[in-house]
Amino acid sequence: MGLKQRTKAVVRPRNKWARRLVNLAFIAAVFVLGIMIGDGRISLSTNNQLQSVNNGLPNRLNYSSVNAVYQALKANYYEPLTETQLLNGLKHGLADATNDPYTEYFTSQEAKAFNAQLNNSFSGIGAQLGKNSSGELEVISPINGFPAQKAGLKPGDVIAEINGQSTANMSVDDAADAIRGPAGTKVTLEVIRGGTQELTLTITRESISLPSVTEKTLPGNIGYMQISTFANDTSSLATKYANQFASAHVKGVILDLRDDPGGLLSAAINVSSEWLPQGTKILDEKRGGEVVQSYYAQGGDVLHGVPTVVLINSGSASASEITTGALHDNHAAYVIGEKSFGKGVVQDIICITGPTNANGTCSADELKVTIASWYRPNGENINHKGITPDETVPLTQSDVSSGNDTQLTAAEAYLNSH
Repeated sequence: MGLKQRTKAVVRPRNKWARRLVNLAFIAAVFVLGIMIGDGRISLSTNNQLQSVNNGLPNRLNYSSVNAVYQALKANYYEPLTETQLLNGLKHGLADATNDPYTEYFTSQEAKAFNAQLNNSFSGIGAQLGKNSSGELEVISPINGFPAQKAGLKPGDVIAEINGQSTANMSVDDAADAIRGPAGTKVTLEVIRGGTQELTLTITRESISLPSVTEKTLPGNIGYMQISTFANDTSSLATKYANQFASAHVKGVILDLRDDPGGLLSAAINVSSEWLPQGTKILDEKRGGEVVQSYYAQGGDVLHGVPTVVLINSGSASASEITTGALHDNHAAYVIGEKSFGKGVVQDIICITGPTNANGTCSADELKVTIASWYRPNGENINHKGITPDETVPLTQSDVSSGNDTQLTAAEAYLNSH
């Protein structure tokens, strides 16, 4: 991101089956939605600032050829199709037609799930998952006080099956999706512990809401702040912990942005402002090569001058990269880890149908649309190339499994030597 309202920088792809069905439905739905646009019930207008970019498009699309495909599908497709399914397929397809992975249409249900993910709120068992050196799905850490920990799941446990489905070729994201579900429902895990012990654990899912920022004090009076996502609570929590560190006169601060996929642009600006004096440039937003808006530190800067290390890796994206670039380019932090993801574009959320809620959020369908590129204070756009750390330190899966955080150790060593 930076996402300008409530959007997330990197969003997990939708269910593969659903995407295939959506793509099929897209062609058929164009004809149906064309009628609705004529009625004025759905507006394809998004942002007045963007209209000039697409002046070459016709005022109305020609649906004549699409109608023939729609009629053929209607007459011949072997399973029932619904009007809602076709309309949603069209709207997904219109967004997909941009060939931009960050421009997405969300139904009201998908929007709810997206916003819950952004704010670390979901229904599941509360366990951090990863892959071990053998490529097996492994529990990195059950979260204290949540169902996984209560059921006896332990770090290092290998999850072999989820509800009877083998995890052999399952990604971590797909496994997380399979484990999550409505609160009060159950998920059954086949677990291998210590390489030999086989366990069957049936765990009842709960609603889980986690803070986006956590902190602790490391040996040598080094403050450690970890941001998992740039969410609604990030600014207030970061300010709280920054003030705690300042009051404790910490020797240095480690800002851990590893595996943080981004989130709110406003949160990235507020976090950066804890280190940067008011008026310091954080980023430029450009459209068509021209700067349309610049963002500056808002004041606070209670950690200004405190030696700081930012930790990043390939999972650090968008708002994480905005913060990293702002602190690095303004000489407020040293960067350690591995090259970041590389997302240098900005999205906005537009309500497609239904009124907005009192807090400014959408109550129904949403379009998350890329509106601009963002550039670091040094003038660089990091899209598709990421940020290269000052000091590259790899972290292998075997390091993770053994609890040997080489990147954190390098950050501590840097601060202890400065």
